[in-house]
Amino acid sequence: MAAIAAIAAAAVVCVVALAFALYAVVRDLIGPAWGAAAVALAAALIALILAFLLTRKARPKRPKGDEQNLTSRLVELARERPLVAAGAIAAAVAVIVKNPRILTAVVSAAFASRGARKS
Repeated sequence: MAAIAAIAAAAVVCVVALAFALYAVVRDLIGPAWGAAAVALAAALIALILAFLLTRKARPKRPKGDEQNLTSRLVELARERPLVAAGAIAAAVAVIVKNPRILTAVVSAAFASRGARKS
């Protein structure tokens, strides 16, 4: 665990150093404000590429038997209407932030149902 934390910290230090270097290079060419914008754009572009690469291969497996279970319907809704899915997630996060006991109840119910299925 300590090695993973050290590697993550080293990666963060490298990213910050590269951001400062990029800023120093473009600051004299296009000014400080546009230099900061260029650094932000580079970071956003890298995050977008990584997100695309990580989500491109993530395909949920079809459940055996029941094609219309809740999980498959939610995945289909998220694919068809991503803004609706993002709004639903934001609403769920707002509810959980206001009352963390709801999250505890949902997690305990999920684990209880998994235990019942294995038996």
